[in-house]
Amino acid sequence: MHPDLTERILQHLETAGQADTLDLAALFAEDHQKIVGALKSIQAHGDLVTATVATHKSLGLTDEGRAVVEHGSHEALVYAAIPAEGIAQASLMATGGPNAKVGFSKAMSHGWILVDKSVSPPLVRRKVDSIVDGVRDQLLLVAQGKGDQLPAKDCADFKKRKLLQETVTKSFVLGRGAEFATTLTKLETDLTMDMLSSGLWDTLKFKAYNFDALGAPPTRGHLHPLLKVRTEFRQIFLEMGFSEMPTNNYVESSFWNFDALYQPQQHPARDAHDTFFVNHPSRSHKFPQEYLERVKEVHSHGGYGSKGYGYDWKLEEAQKNLLRTHTTAVSARMLYKLANQEGGFKPAKYFSIDKVFRNETLDATHLAEFHQVEGVIADVGLTLGDLIGTLYEFFRKLGITQLEFKPAYNPYTEPSMEIFCYHPGLAKWIEVGNSGVFRPEMLLPMGLPENVNVIAWGLSLERPTMIKYGINNIRDLVGPKVDLKMVEEGPICRLDHV
Repeated sequence: MHPDLTERILQHLETAGQADTLDLAALFAEDHQKIVGALKSIQAHGDLVTATVATHKSLGLTDEGRAVVEHGSHEALVYAAIPAEGIAQASLMATGGPNAKVGFSKAMSHGWILVDKSVSPPLVRRKVDSIVDGVRDQLLLVAQGKGDQLPAKDCADFKKRKLLQETVTKSFVLGRGAEFATTLTKLETDLTMDMLSSGLWDTLKFKAYNFDALGAPPTRGHLHPLLKVRTEFRQIFLEMGFSEMPTNNYVESSFWNFDALYQPQQHPARDAHDTFFVNHPSRSHKFPQEYLERVKEVHSHGGYGSKGYGYDWKLEEAQKNLLRTHTTAVSARMLYKLANQEGGFKPAKYFSIDKVFRNETLDATHLAEFHQVEGVIADVGLTLGDLIGTLYEFFRKLGITQLEFKPAYNPYTEPSMEIFCYHPGLAKWIEVGNSGVFRPEMLLPMGLPENVNVIAWGLSLERPTMIKYGINNIRDLVGPKVDLKMVEEGPICRLDHV
């Protein structure tokens, strides 16, 4: 809006006394909506002007009407298409244009043409030597802004033929109000303490509150893509009949994190270069003593058909506290509880999704803190085939069908397999998890029956999320480099629609 448009309107009203906003739009060479906007600004300052709604009706040409003005009416076109020797009606309909049927009917009613049935086939001939295209002439008046000169009967007929359309325009008739002035006084928006103490508020004009205005939308949080994918993972596990394990203990003892999993105390993973150890409290002291002795025995001297590792197992090493390196420590606790529950062993399916911590070198696919998704099934007679079939079904529900398995070594599973998935963004196969059948040296000391096998798999939550959301660097998903706009605008996760 031009900055002085409101004052120009007020100055015009001072001399003219009254004006229509449509006339003002033409006078000031401004769009009518700008004039109405300026009026609203004036009204916000008080009773400076009066405004009465006025309705204006005008005739305008439709697209078809404009075509008639340019080329002629339908009936005139049909008349012009008839040669001196006449023409068959079917041929006339084909050459007379898209509105030939209407034009033929109107030309017949005007007496311009006739159908000569004395010949076979009948021919359409001209009945008069010349015509006057009155329809085009009358529509030309409308195009020139003289539509008020049309007879009412013709106007109704042209509307019916969809050559004319009536446009209704609303405007405002302005007059001078009780507080009329040619300049606008700035309205106050805030009532201050100084205004109250000095009494100035009584002489000022305040802007009226607009209780119908929309308030500023409150800011709200947004779910991170990891949380969206976690929800989808959790739903898949629940659909497959799994129960969720409690994973609220980030700090574990080395006993549950390593020893209970038949991982030797001299294993490189138990070194500070791979594991975050806790200084305070540095050690744990509460363990199931009978179970601890069986774990010590199988590590040091073997048992259950195994030779063990043949080293001097130390309690001090098992007592060291650390940030858990995998949620398999939670699985070990749950399997021990399952083996020693009242009523004996019952088949079970467990899952967990939570944080783990490893002293990793950061790169595009590795972080020192990440989430592990783990599934565990304990039942009689389970085999490697059950594990592979379960993994294919599990990943199929994730929308991932390109899987490869590679033999691997884990201290607590035999056989063991690494799980690879194809990442379209990186255009290569990436490792997404590990799997295997838990060793008897791990299960039997817990008290599980000899015929019970346990299959398990674990995978990162971050890597499937990267595949789903097309993220090539894990540091763009987690950490200080994350684009918050990506978090805000990330779609709802449906892993079965990759």
